Parts: sequence; C-alpha cells; structure tokens
Amino acid sequence: MRYRPFGRSGAAISNLTLSLGFDALSRGPDQAKELIYSALESGINAYRLETADPILAEVVGQALSHIDRKLVCVSLALGRGDGRRGHERDFSAEGMTGAIDRALHVSGLGWIDTVLLEEPQEHELPQASLNALKALRSTGRVRLLGVAGDGEVMDVYVSTGAFDVLSTPFHVNSGWPVRNRIRTARDMDMAVFAYGYFPDTLTTARKAASSDAPKKGLFGFGGAKRPKETPLAGAGTFAFLHQTHSWDAESICLAYALTEPSISSVLVSVDHADRLAVLAHVTERDMPPGLAAQIEMARVSAHAA
Repeated sequence: MRYRPFGRSGAAISNLTLSLGFDALSRGPDQAKELIYSALESGINAYRLETADPILAEVVGQALSHIDRKLVCVSLALGRGDGRRGHERDFSAEGMTGAIDRALHVSGLGWIDTVLLEEPQEHELPQASLNALKALRSTGRVRLLGVAGDGEVMDVYVSTGAFDVLSTPFHVNSGWPVRNRIRTARDMDMAVFAYGYFPDTLTTARKAASSDAPKKGLFGFGGAKRPKETPLAGAGTFAFLHQTHSWDAESICLAYALTEPSISSVLVSVDHADRLAVLAHVTERDMPPGLAAQIEMARVSAHAA
C-alpha cells in the first residue's frame, strides 16, 4: 500500500479507502469486521461509513478499537439518513449533530476525521447547519468538513472555501468539468476522495465497446456500424479494458484513477477479502506501457462523438 498527503490536515492516507455500508453488513457483523481486519493487513488506514447507521458505526469502532486511533482516518457520510427513518435526507443542524453524536457514542472512536455531506443541492444546506458542523470541528469531535457529489453545484461548494475535503466521481471517461473541479480543490488545499472509478458503462466488454455514441456520417446521417467480427471492432472505445493481458478492467480503472496526483484516496466498496486484496495490490503496480495513451484516445473519442 502507498500513502498520500491528506490535504491541509498533514495526515498520510492510504491510496485506498474502504467504503462500508449496508452491503458490508448484509453478511453479518462478524464478516464485516473480518473485512476491516483484511483491509488493515493490506495497509489500508482509511474507512468511510456510508451512513450514520448505529450498527455500522459500532462494528467499525469495534474492529478499529485495537489500533492507535491517530493512525486511522474515519469518514462519515451525512445526508442519507442513519437507518432510523429509512433513507430520508436530512441536512438540518439537529439531524446531523444527532447522527454524529450517536455514531461517536456507539463506536467509541472519539472523533470523526471527516464528515462528508452527500450531494447537497444549492438550497438544501442551511447556514445554521454549516455553523453547527463548524462548532463540532472547533471542539475536535469532527476534524474536517467535506462535500461529496457531482454536478455544477459542487463547483459552488468548493468555491466557498468552507470545506476541507471534496469527494467526487472520477474514472477513465471523466470530462473536463470534473477534472477542473479536482484541480480547483487541490489549489485550495482541499483533500480529494475519488469514487465511481469503475462505472457501470465499463463493466462488460460489450458496454465498454459502446460507451461512446456512434459517429455521424456524411450530412449528419448515422454512419455505418463496423461489424463486430472485424479486427478493428471496438477501436476508439474502451473495449481494450477487457483485453489487456494479466489485468482485469476494474484494476485498470483503479490504477488510472491513482495516476491523478490531486486525488488523495480512492473509495472502494467490496464484500469479500479476496477481492479487496486484488485491489490493494493494484496500488503497487504500474499500468502497462501505452495503456494511458489508449485511455486518453478513447476518452477524447467518446467526448467528441
């Protein structure tokens, strides 16, 4: 495992952050703890709770209880609810403060390193709520404030200077708006989490080969489709992700996300320790020569279509 600076906090964070939610708990608390133990053995020191669900917080707290608290980074996502009322969105000062207090009480973690507000819309986050979070930060119960999501509203939140962390989707086909947002966050000394590194549009060879729209022919009419059985089938697409020797598509996409120097850590969500070990090994590997150029050509082709 390799480590990177975590924004202005001065901490070092593992290239991978294990994201834990209801899927991790679906096989039982003991299996969830075993997954966290496996992550620790792989050198992962960063963990994200996808909700403020007390059961999840308790499991994470118990699994990390034998580790020096200063050596691990724990993030908590807010805005999705805490499991007590389904997934009702709640960015109120009372709701978020209560969720943080419950998570800290049952986990015994002492503090939350980063609170991540999940996709708040432009008028969904009252000033009173932000003031309440800043008050928690001043007391040390919360160390950093972050915002997570996509879309132009994220540019607004980044520009305010009120947040320490940005969590954003980033993958091989991400466009310039996302890339510019990441660079802006870096210039403001914000730490950056990346998620969605392996989107559904790339999970199979068929999807990857059709991830960019067919190009228009003469006078704007649809061009003829290239037969799939020809040697050039899939040219200019991301089909090669499923055709690279000794690499699977997800590992390539993860390795590519890690080539962005502004990203502090990539969020990964897995259910089994063996898959986690494969992804952890990616952090020590270099992509095959020429693969980055192939990705860039496919990305440009997709956005130009």
